[in-house]
Amino acid sequence: METRASFIATMQETQHLSPEMGQSPANGNREQFDSDEGSSIEDADFNWDEFLEETGASAAPHTSFKHVEISLQSSFQPGMKLEVANKSNPDTYWVATIITTCGQLLLLRYCGYGDDRRADFWCDVMTADLHPVGWCTQNNKVLMPPDAIKEKYMDWTEFLIHDLTGARTAPANLLEGPLRGKNPVDLITVDSLIELQDSQNPFQYWIVSVVENVGGRLRLRYVGLEETESYDQWLFYLDCRLRPVGWCQENKYRMDPPADIYSLKTISEWKCALEKSLNDAANFPLPMEVFKDHADLRNHFFTVGMKLEAVNVREPFHIYPASVTKVFNNHYLQVTIDDLRPEPSKISMLCHADSLGILPIQWCLKNGVNLTPPKGYSGQDFDWADYQKQCGAEAAPHLCFRNTSFSRGFTKNMKLEAVNPRNPAEICVASITSVKGRLMWLHLEGLQMPSPEYIVDVESMDIFPVGWCEANAYNLTPPHKAVLRRKRRIAVVQPEKQLPSTVPVEKIPHDLCPVPQPDTTGTINGRYCCPQLYINHRCFSGPYLNKGRIAELPQSVGPGKCVLVLKEVLSMVINAAYKPGSVLRELQLVEDPQWNFQEETLKAKYRGKTYRATVKIVRTSDQVADFCRRVCAKLECCPNLFSPVLVAEVCPENCSIHTKTKYTYYYGKRKKIIKPPIGENNNMKSGHIKPARRRKRRKSIFVQKKRRSSAVDLNAAGSAEESEDDEPDVMEDETGSEETSSELRDDQTDTSSAEVPSARPRRAVTLRSSTESDRPPPTERARRSRRPQPHSYGEAEKCAQVKEEIKQEEEEKLILDSNPLEWTVTDVVRFIKLTDCAPLAKIFQEQDIDGQALLLLTLPTVQECMELKLGPAIKLCHQIERVKVAFYAQYAN
Repeated sequence: METRASFIATMQETQHLSPEMGQSPANGNREQFDSDEGSSIEDADFNWDEFLEETGASAAPHTSFKHVEISLQSSFQPGMKLEVANKSNPDTYWVATIITTCGQLLLLRYCGYGDDRRADFWCDVMTADLHPVGWCTQNNKVLMPPDAIKEKYMDWTEFLIHDLTGARTAPANLLEGPLRGKNPVDLITVDSLIELQDSQNPFQYWIVSVVENVGGRLRLRYVGLEETESYDQWLFYLDCRLRPVGWCQENKYRMDPPADIYSLKTISEWKCALEKSLNDAANFPLPMEVFKDHADLRNHFFTVGMKLEAVNVREPFHIYPASVTKVFNNHYLQVTIDDLRPEPSKISMLCHADSLGILPIQWCLKNGVNLTPPKGYSGQDFDWADYQKQCGAEAAPHLCFRNTSFSRGFTKNMKLEAVNPRNPAEICVASITSVKGRLMWLHLEGLQMPSPEYIVDVESMDIFPVGWCEANAYNLTPPHKAVLRRKRRIAVVQPEKQLPSTVPVEKIPHDLCPVPQPDTTGTINGRYCCPQLYINHRCFSGPYLNKGRIAELPQSVGPGKCVLVLKEVLSMVINAAYKPGSVLRELQLVEDPQWNFQEETLKAKYRGKTYRATVKIVRTSDQVADFCRRVCAKLECCPNLFSPVLVAEVCPENCSIHTKTKYTYYYGKRKKIIKPPIGENNNMKSGHIKPARRRKRRKSIFVQKKRRSSAVDLNAAGSAEESEDDEPDVMEDETGSEETSSELRDDQTDTSSAEVPSARPRRAVTLRSSTESDRPPPTERARRSRRPQPHSYGEAEKCAQVKEEIKQEEEEKLILDSNPLEWTVTDVVRFIKLTDCAPLAKIFQEQDIDGQALLLLTLPTVQECMELKLGPAIKLCHQIERVKVAFYAQYAN
């Protein structure tokens, strides 16, 4: 066996690496852990929020930590292929491509649609019917393209062969079994085996075992040294030195223990440890998805003798002149800190083209940073020109280095969490004292002995955002003067009472079922750990959110760090909106001066444009319920649509019987209709009422039902008023009347209100119907609609308008042969072709619109989703309203 031969040959070498190097402190030499400059762990209960408040500093933005952002991503990659059930025919399947990922959510596009995004759909990995490519063939399932594109190609088999050739398929173990839906960090478990590259020789590896996994930061132990932790290493899982077991042998590299541990065991002991670890790795291999985000090394352009500036890896407090002393191949080289003494102490680093801490000459001069002269340098002031003449060496050209001015958004005085370079097991509170190009100078808090500011690259994987340790249940070394939690006198606000200030508190109907409060007293990771948030799909979704998209979201998110969980939920809500930009605009307005919040940037994409907004997100678990309720209030949806409360069957808010009108009142977009006290009724009827502004008559173009007059002014800025006799009419009838919903809402609201059977949970369309008891007797309705109103047009004009509408309704009355709720896409297309909107039938076919979806279409939805101009959109809505009116008349009851 070639690996073993190499192993034995190496064991017989007396010395195969420079003895001066020893163990780098970055690799976790435990001897240096016991230095006087270790940190002091105080028992004080450190509070990041109050520390930031007292110091007046801000936290470094989460997006600045590239490695942390990657660690939170899904194991699935855009472009992967898989088989998914057809939406129109769940018994058949078709191949789909992953367009993007969001946590455990995947945005898919059926193969054959090309660049057409209109049929893209989201699904949850944990609940959707997803399978690896080839599953249908193995299980005798039908592979059939969606109806909308069935006629696009003559030979679909040939198309699939061409489309799948060279494509990457989604791994079966991530779609089925215990690893389903897990991200790469979750796949790395304790005792997992990985190959670790030697710190000095790029062609030498040894197997390490994972002792601890802290959010992707791995504590590694060499196999064969299980009994000691003195040589443990801490590396982030994205480090290019880590490879899957077997990689070394495939590339014909040497599998040998590092030089500094070579003498601790005999050759036979190392050999036994290697054989055992290889067997264990073969029996329990680490999924390859763990390494999918490892960056490929690019070729370097360095040659031996080139000069550069480099951060001293042993003591990352200074920048020294350095030289390229060895070039291994196109990827790796050795950089050594210059030392001019007769007996130099060689400090060498294994580097590649994108290594952190190597810089072109004159970088320090250009950025106003002190360059420490080489040890043994005789001159007073170091000058690169003189030094190059003295050494007779050329400078490494700028093209050899990565972008040296990229700061990733870090600025002076920002706070973060950083690894102590002299004790890699310890993470401290850190302050940025300076940012120069892509280098930062950090001051670590809580150290026993004063330590100079240490230098770190902005893309270092040893720095983390504020709250990372707490989110991953890892100890954070606090400052010496830890800020204790002080008791503040803050008004305790019950989440169910948190409503926009525009609504008078006494006017809000608080007699609804109380919302059960989640127990946040037992949060595992402290006050910053968000409880599990549930997406209650059955709750009322309001005018901004698409009910179908809400239904495709995961049932829950979290637990985890508050900001991360809430940011994920808000991102999903934005993606589920009809107009993501509108939701972003509303979310910007959600705030409370009593909140302990952090500003985060959220993005939305709509019609090819990207919108960004800064949103305030609470950071503590005790404010999560209130925050969710405020957001729901702003979006005019049920307060339990997403909350820490799981709604099983009936929502405590009883939102299933409320129309959008009532939720509008509830959230204060328009004032609540209040009964006048007894005795004031006569005064109101006597003419002391502000005339209501009448709605534009163009609304009658596609609302065919007879209008009822109402004394409610819902468009005026003040509170709406109404006589006592008229109020029951509005409040009783608004549940069952489609027209009332259409008049009282703006054009963003869909006007359907009938109950959909729960046979198709994927659509999750909810059209609420009124019960017979909610509907006043016909004679009463007619009498009320004819009641004279003091603020309307003249009586003769009004009567003429009513007669005209009745006549128009009779002329265009539609008789349906079947219930629209049961219409298939083909039925909808057939109906549209029989109207004057026949040219638009193709759009219904392409967008897979069935009867349930048809009843939800409104004018703004038609304009946005079908990209129609106002004229054709109104004509189409006119036909849809005919179907709705006929549906109410024939099937609603």
